[in-house]
Amino acid sequence: MQGPGRGGARPPIGIALEADLGNRIDAVLAVAMLNGFITKSESRTIALCVSNASIKSARLADVLAGFYAPRPVGGVSMVGMPEGPALSQDAPPLAEILTKTATDGTPVYTSNIATVIDTADNAVHIRNVLLAQIDGIAAVVVAGPATGAARLVGLFGARPQIEVKVARLVLALGTFDKGAPDPAVKADIAAARKVLAEWPTEVIAVGTEVGAALPYPGSSIEADLAWAPAHPVADAYRAFRPMPYDAPTTALAATLHAVHPTGGYFQLSDPGTITVMNDGSTQFAPGAAGRHRYLIVDPAQKDRVMKLYTEMVSARPAPRPGRRGGPPPAAQQPPQQPPLAPPPPTAKPPAP
Repeated sequence: MQGPGRGGARPPIGIALEADLGNRIDAVLAVAMLNGFITKSESRTIALCVSNASIKSARLADVLAGFYAPRPVGGVSMVGMPEGPALSQDAPPLAEILTKTATDGTPVYTSNIATVIDTADNAVHIRNVLLAQIDGIAAVVVAGPATGAARLVGLFGARPQIEVKVARLVLALGTFDKGAPDPAVKADIAAARKVLAEWPTEVIAVGTEVGAALPYPGSSIEADLAWAPAHPVADAYRAFRPMPYDAPTTALAATLHAVHPTGGYFQLSDPGTITVMNDGSTQFAPGAAGRHRYLIVDPAQKDRVMKLYTEMVSARPAPRPGRRGGPPPAAQQPPQQPPLAPPPPTAKPPAP
Protein backbone atom coordinates (compact mmCIF):
# COMPACT_ATOMS: atom_id res chain seq x y z
CA MET A 1 0.00 0.00 0.00
CA GLN A 2 1.08 3.54 -0.55
CA GLY A 3 -0.37 6.99 -0.08
CA PRO A 4 0.64 10.62 -0.25
CA GLY A 5 1.99 10.64 3.28
CA ARG A 6 1.79 13.40 5.86
CA GLY A 7 1.84 16.88 4.52
CA GLY A 8 1.00 15.67 1.03
CA ALA A 9 4.57 14.61 0.17
CA ARG A 10 4.61 12.39 -2.90
CA PRO A 11 6.52 9.12 -2.59
CA PRO A 12 9.17 8.17 -5.16
CA ILE A 13 8.11 6.25 -8.24
CA GLY A 14 6.93 2.69 -7.68
CA ILE A 15 8.46 0.05 -9.97
CA ALA A 16 6.72 -3.18 -10.92
CA LEU A 17 9.41 -5.48 -12.32
CA GLU A 18 8.53 -8.57 -14.33
CA ALA A 19 11.64 -10.39 -15.45
CA ASP A 20 13.09 -13.70 -16.56
CA LEU A 21 15.01 -14.02 -13.31
CA GLY A 22 15.88 -17.66 -13.83
CA ASN A 23 17.69 -17.09 -17.13
CA ARG A 24 18.80 -13.45 -17.32
CA ILE A 25 21.62 -12.25 -15.10
CA ASP A 26 20.84 -8.64 -16.01
CA ALA A 27 17.37 -9.18 -14.48
CA VAL A 28 18.96 -10.31 -11.20
CA LEU A 29 21.22 -7.25 -11.27
CA ALA A 30 18.13 -5.08 -11.83
CA VAL A 31 16.62 -6.36 -8.57
CA ALA A 32 19.82 -5.33 -6.80
CA MET A 33 19.75 -1.95 -8.54
CA LEU A 34 16.23 -1.30 -7.29
CA ASN A 35 17.43 -1.90 -3.75
CA GLY A 36 20.11 0.72 -4.34
CA PHE A 37 17.51 3.23 -5.46
CA ILE A 38 15.42 2.40 -2.41
CA THR A 39 18.35 3.16 -0.11
CA LYS A 40 18.46 6.65 -1.65
CA SER A 41 14.66 7.07 -1.51
CA GLU A 42 14.56 7.38 -5.30
CA SER A 43 12.13 4.53 -5.99
CA ARG A 44 9.99 1.80 -4.44
CA THR A 45 9.58 -1.79 -5.59
CA ILE A 46 5.83 -2.40 -5.68
CA ALA A 47 5.85 -5.80 -7.43
CA LEU A 48 8.37 -8.49 -8.34
CA CYS A 49 7.27 -11.11 -10.87
CA VAL A 50 8.89 -13.82 -12.96
CA SER A 51 8.16 -14.17 -16.66
CA ASN A 52 7.77 -17.94 -16.86
CA ALA A 53 5.70 -20.58 -15.08
CA SER A 54 8.80 -21.73 -13.24
CA ILE A 55 8.65 -22.55 -9.54
CA LYS A 56 12.44 -22.46 -9.30
CA SER A 57 12.56 -18.99 -10.86
CA ALA A 58 9.87 -17.86 -8.40
CA ARG A 59 11.92 -19.26 -5.52
CA LEU A 60 14.97 -17.38 -6.76
CA ALA A 61 12.90 -14.19 -6.89
CA ASP A 62 11.72 -14.89 -3.34
CA VAL A 63 15.31 -15.32 -2.16
CA LEU A 64 16.33 -12.03 -3.74
CA ALA A 65 13.32 -10.21 -2.29
CA GLY A 66 13.97 -11.66 1.16
CA PHE A 67 17.66 -10.80 1.04
CA TYR A 68 16.92 -7.12 0.50
CA ALA A 69 13.74 -6.91 2.62
CA PRO A 70 13.71 -9.75 5.17
CA ARG A 71 10.31 -11.17 6.00
CA PRO A 72 9.22 -13.06 9.12
CA VAL A 73 9.82 -16.81 8.91
CA GLY A 74 6.87 -18.33 7.12
CA GLY A 75 5.77 -14.94 5.79
CA VAL A 76 3.60 -14.89 2.70
CA SER A 77 5.49 -14.43 -0.56
CA MET A 78 4.46 -11.62 -2.85
CA VAL A 79 6.26 -12.97 -5.93
CA GLY A 80 4.15 -13.07 -9.07
CA MET A 81 4.27 -15.95 -11.55
CA PRO A 82 2.14 -16.46 -14.68
CA GLU A 83 -0.66 -18.97 -14.64
CA GLY A 84 -0.38 -22.00 -16.86
CA PRO A 85 1.41 -25.34 -16.91
CA ALA A 86 4.85 -25.38 -15.38
CA LEU A 87 7.80 -25.67 -17.73
CA SER A 88 8.45 -29.24 -18.81
CA GLN A 89 12.03 -28.91 -17.63
CA ASP A 90 12.11 -26.42 -14.79
CA ALA A 91 15.86 -25.94 -14.61
CA PRO A 92 16.74 -22.25 -15.05
CA PRO A 93 20.51 -21.90 -14.69
CA LEU A 94 20.45 -19.09 -12.14
CA ALA A 95 18.30 -21.17 -9.77
CA GLU A 96 21.39 -23.31 -9.23
CA ILE A 97 22.09 -21.13 -6.20
CA LEU A 98 19.12 -22.73 -4.44
CA THR A 99 21.18 -25.92 -4.09
CA LYS A 100 24.06 -24.20 -2.30
CA THR A 101 24.66 -25.56 1.19
CA ALA A 102 26.62 -24.42 4.23
CA THR A 103 29.39 -26.47 5.81
CA ASP A 104 26.84 -28.23 8.00
CA GLY A 105 24.78 -29.23 4.98
CA THR A 106 21.91 -26.80 5.52
CA PRO A 107 20.67 -24.70 2.57
CA VAL A 108 22.27 -21.28 2.29
CA TYR A 109 19.19 -19.83 0.57
CA THR A 110 15.65 -20.74 1.53
CA SER A 111 12.32 -19.72 0.06
CA ASN A 112 8.75 -19.65 1.31
CA ILE A 113 7.53 -20.80 -2.11
CA ALA A 114 6.82 -24.52 -2.39
CA THR A 115 4.07 -24.69 -5.03
CA VAL A 116 2.18 -22.39 -7.37
CA ILE A 117 -0.27 -21.72 -4.53
CA ASP A 118 2.47 -19.74 -2.80
CA THR A 119 2.72 -17.26 -5.68
CA ALA A 120 0.38 -14.62 -7.07
CA ASP A 121 -0.71 -14.48 -10.70
CA ASN A 122 1.67 -11.89 -12.08
CA ALA A 123 -0.80 -9.89 -14.18
CA VAL A 124 -3.41 -9.76 -11.43
CA HIS A 125 -0.74 -8.96 -8.85
CA ILE A 126 0.54 -5.95 -10.78
CA ARG A 127 -2.98 -4.73 -11.50
CA ASN A 128 -3.84 -4.94 -7.80
CA VAL A 129 -0.75 -3.11 -6.56
CA LEU A 130 -1.35 -0.36 -9.09
CA LEU A 131 -4.68 0.34 -7.37
CA ALA A 132 -2.78 1.53 -4.31
CA GLN A 133 -0.56 3.99 -6.20
CA ILE A 134 -0.99 7.70 -6.61
CA ASP A 135 -1.95 8.60 -10.16
CA GLY A 136 0.98 8.68 -12.56
CA ILE A 137 3.61 7.57 -10.05
CA ALA A 138 4.25 4.01 -11.15
CA ALA A 139 6.24 2.39 -13.94
CA VAL A 140 6.31 -1.16 -15.26
CA VAL A 141 9.58 -2.75 -16.37
CA VAL A 142 9.58 -5.97 -18.41
CA ALA A 143 12.84 -7.89 -18.90
CA GLY A 144 11.75 -11.15 -20.46
CA PRO A 145 8.96 -12.45 -22.69
CA ALA A 146 6.05 -10.00 -22.79
CA THR A 147 3.51 -12.71 -21.92
CA GLY A 148 2.58 -11.26 -18.54
CA ALA A 149 2.38 -7.68 -19.78
CA ALA A 150 0.10 -8.79 -22.61
CA ARG A 151 -2.19 -10.49 -20.14
CA LEU A 152 -2.11 -7.45 -17.86
CA VAL A 153 -3.21 -5.05 -20.59
CA GLY A 154 -5.99 -7.49 -21.52
CA LEU A 155 -7.42 -7.91 -18.01
CA PHE A 156 -10.94 -6.61 -17.55
CA GLY A 157 -10.81 -3.03 -16.29
CA ALA A 158 -7.01 -2.86 -16.36
CA ARG A 159 -6.55 -0.52 -19.30
CA PRO A 160 -8.12 2.61 -17.72
CA GLN A 161 -6.26 1.85 -14.51
CA ILE A 162 -2.95 1.64 -16.37
CA GLU A 163 -3.70 4.94 -18.12
CA VAL A 164 -4.14 6.68 -14.77
CA LYS A 165 -1.51 4.99 -12.62
CA VAL A 166 1.40 4.13 -14.92
CA ALA A 167 3.69 6.85 -16.22
CA ARG A 168 5.63 4.56 -18.58
CA LEU A 169 6.27 1.01 -19.65
CA VAL A 170 9.94 0.18 -20.24
CA LEU A 171 10.60 -3.00 -22.23
CA ALA A 172 14.05 -4.57 -22.09
CA LEU A 173 13.19 -6.19 -25.39
CA GLY A 174 14.14 -5.97 -29.03
CA THR A 175 17.16 -5.01 -31.11
CA PHE A 176 17.42 -1.68 -32.89
CA ASP A 177 20.83 -1.84 -34.55
CA LYS A 178 19.93 -4.50 -37.14
CA GLY A 179 21.42 -7.22 -34.96
CA ALA A 180 20.04 -10.71 -34.39
CA PRO A 181 16.45 -10.95 -33.08
CA ASP A 182 16.12 -10.79 -29.31
CA PRO A 183 15.35 -14.27 -27.88
CA ALA A 184 12.96 -12.68 -25.37
CA VAL A 185 10.84 -11.37 -28.25
CA LYS A 186 11.02 -14.66 -30.15
CA ALA A 187 9.80 -16.49 -27.03
CA ASP A 188 6.35 -14.87 -27.41
CA ILE A 189 5.99 -12.82 -30.56
CA ALA A 190 2.22 -12.51 -30.20
CA ALA A 191 2.56 -11.05 -26.70
CA ALA A 192 5.14 -8.49 -27.81
CA ARG A 193 2.86 -7.40 -30.63
CA LYS A 194 -0.13 -7.10 -28.32
CA VAL A 195 1.71 -5.00 -25.77
CA LEU A 196 3.14 -2.64 -28.39
CA ALA A 197 -0.28 -2.24 -30.01
CA GLU A 198 -2.46 -1.90 -26.92
CA TRP A 199 -0.43 -0.46 -24.03
CA PRO A 200 -2.07 2.91 -23.34
CA THR A 201 0.84 4.92 -21.91
CA GLU A 202 4.35 5.79 -23.07
CA VAL A 203 6.39 2.77 -24.20
CA ILE A 204 10.19 2.86 -24.17
CA ALA A 205 12.14 -0.09 -25.58
CA VAL A 206 15.70 -0.94 -24.59
CA GLY A 207 17.43 -3.04 -27.21
CA THR A 208 20.06 -5.70 -26.67
CA GLU A 209 22.61 -3.36 -28.21
CA VAL A 210 22.32 -1.08 -25.17
CA GLY A 211 23.15 -3.91 -22.79
CA ALA A 212 26.05 -5.05 -24.95
CA ALA A 213 27.55 -1.55 -25.11
CA LEU A 214 27.53 -1.13 -21.32
CA PRO A 215 28.64 -4.49 -19.87
CA TYR A 216 28.58 -4.91 -16.11
CA PRO A 217 32.12 -5.47 -14.76
CA GLY A 218 32.50 -8.90 -13.23
CA SER A 219 35.34 -7.53 -11.09
CA SER A 220 32.76 -5.45 -9.21
CA ILE A 221 30.88 -8.60 -8.23
CA GLU A 222 33.93 -10.03 -6.49
CA ALA A 223 35.07 -6.76 -4.93
CA ASP A 224 31.89 -4.85 -4.12
CA LEU A 225 29.56 -7.64 -2.97
CA ALA A 226 32.04 -9.28 -0.62
CA TRP A 227 30.39 -7.57 2.36
CA ALA A 228 27.95 -10.52 2.54
CA PRO A 229 29.42 -14.03 2.96
CA ALA A 230 26.39 -15.39 1.08
CA HIS A 231 25.16 -12.90 -1.51
CA PRO A 232 22.51 -14.30 -3.91
CA VAL A 233 23.34 -11.78 -6.64
CA ALA A 234 27.03 -12.69 -6.56
CA ASP A 235 26.24 -16.41 -6.51
CA ALA A 236 23.78 -16.03 -9.41
CA TYR A 237 26.41 -14.10 -11.38
CA ARG A 238 28.88 -16.95 -10.88
CA ALA A 239 26.25 -19.52 -11.84
CA PHE A 240 25.37 -17.74 -15.10
CA ARG A 241 28.77 -18.15 -16.74
CA PRO A 242 32.31 -19.13 -15.69
CA MET A 243 34.13 -16.20 -14.15
CA PRO A 244 35.55 -13.78 -15.04
CA TYR A 245 33.16 -12.17 -17.51
CA ASP A 246 31.26 -8.92 -18.00
CA ALA A 247 27.47 -9.27 -18.28
CA PRO A 248 25.02 -7.46 -20.57
CA THR A 249 22.93 -4.84 -18.82
CA THR A 250 19.76 -4.35 -20.86
CA ALA A 251 17.52 -4.79 -17.81
CA LEU A 252 19.67 -2.35 -15.81
CA ALA A 253 19.28 0.32 -18.49
CA ALA A 254 15.51 -0.26 -18.54
CA THR A 255 15.32 0.02 -14.76
CA LEU A 256 17.47 3.15 -14.67
CA HIS A 257 15.31 4.85 -17.29
CA ALA A 258 12.13 3.83 -15.48
CA VAL A 259 13.35 5.52 -12.30
CA HIS A 260 15.15 8.52 -13.84
CA PRO A 261 13.70 9.16 -17.31
CA THR A 262 14.96 12.76 -17.34
CA GLY A 263 18.37 12.04 -15.82
CA GLY A 264 20.22 12.40 -19.11
CA TYR A 265 21.78 8.94 -18.87
CA PHE A 266 20.67 7.93 -22.36
CA GLN A 267 19.45 9.48 -25.56
CA LEU A 268 15.95 8.77 -26.87
CA SER A 269 14.88 8.11 -30.41
CA ASP A 270 12.21 10.24 -32.02
CA PRO A 271 8.64 8.99 -31.52
CA GLY A 272 7.53 6.24 -33.84
CA THR A 273 6.16 2.74 -34.05
CA ILE A 274 7.92 -0.53 -33.27
CA THR A 275 6.84 -3.53 -35.33
CA VAL A 276 7.64 -7.13 -34.45
CA MET A 277 8.43 -9.20 -37.53
CA ASN A 278 7.69 -12.89 -37.98
CA ASP A 279 11.25 -13.89 -37.09
CA GLY A 280 11.13 -11.90 -33.83
CA SER A 281 13.18 -8.98 -35.09
CA THR A 282 12.01 -5.47 -34.25
CA GLN A 283 11.76 -2.61 -36.70
CA PHE A 284 11.24 1.04 -35.85
CA ALA A 285 9.48 3.53 -38.11
CA PRO A 286 9.68 7.17 -36.97
CA GLY A 287 6.48 9.17 -36.93
CA ALA A 288 5.17 12.06 -34.87
CA ALA A 289 1.98 10.15 -34.06
CA GLY A 290 3.86 7.08 -32.78
CA ARG A 291 3.75 6.11 -29.12
CA HIS A 292 7.05 4.21 -29.03
CA ARG A 293 10.66 5.23 -28.52
CA TYR A 294 13.88 3.36 -27.84
CA LEU A 295 16.99 4.12 -25.82
CA ILE A 296 20.28 5.03 -27.44
CA VAL A 297 23.63 4.84 -25.64
CA ASP A 298 25.24 8.25 -25.14
CA PRO A 299 29.04 7.75 -25.25
CA ALA A 300 29.53 10.90 -23.19
CA GLN A 301 27.50 9.37 -20.35
CA LYS A 302 29.05 5.89 -20.35
CA ASP A 303 31.34 6.40 -17.34
CA ARG A 304 28.53 8.06 -15.40
CA VAL A 305 26.16 5.19 -16.14
CA MET A 306 28.67 2.49 -15.20
CA LYS A 307 29.50 4.23 -11.94
CA LEU A 308 25.82 4.37 -11.07
CA TYR A 309 25.31 0.71 -12.02
CA THR A 310 28.03 -0.55 -9.70
CA GLU A 311 27.05 1.80 -6.87
CA MET A 312 23.41 0.77 -6.93
CA VAL A 313 23.97 -2.97 -7.43
CA SER A 314 26.48 -3.16 -4.57
CA ALA A 315 24.32 -1.22 -2.12
CA ARG A 316 23.51 -2.94 1.16
CA PRO A 317 19.86 -3.62 2.04
CA ALA A 318 17.85 -0.53 2.80
CA PRO A 319 16.81 -0.06 6.44
CA ARG A 320 13.29 -1.25 7.14
CA PRO A 321 10.95 1.73 7.58
CA GLY A 322 9.31 2.23 10.94
CA ARG A 323 11.89 0.17 12.85
CA ARG A 324 14.81 2.61 12.92
CA GLY A 325 16.41 0.45 10.30
CA GLY A 326 16.54 -2.64 12.53
CA PRO A 327 19.80 -4.45 13.18
CA PRO A 328 22.17 -4.80 10.24
CA PRO A 329 22.58 -8.23 8.66
CA ALA A 330 24.84 -10.57 10.62
CA ALA A 331 27.65 -10.10 8.10
CA GLN A 332 27.66 -6.38 8.81
CA GLN A 333 27.47 -6.49 12.61
CA PRO A 334 30.58 -5.80 14.68
CA PRO A 335 32.03 -8.69 16.73
CA GLN A 336 30.14 -9.32 19.91
CA GLN A 337 31.92 -8.15 23.05
CA PRO A 338 31.73 -10.23 26.23
CA PRO A 339 29.32 -8.80 28.80
CA LEU A 340 30.82 -6.65 31.50
CA ALA A 341 31.08 -8.18 34.95
CA PRO A 342 28.41 -6.89 37.34
CA PRO A 343 29.60 -4.28 39.83
CA PRO A 344 30.24 -5.46 43.40
CA PRO A 345 27.26 -5.12 45.73
CA THR A 346 27.10 -1.91 47.69
CA ALA A 347 27.11 -2.30 51.45
CA LYS A 348 23.90 -1.23 53.09
CA PRO A 349 24.22 1.69 55.51
CA PRO A 350 23.79 0.78 59.17
CA ALA A 351 20.29 1.09 60.56
CA PRO A 352 19.72 4.30 62.54
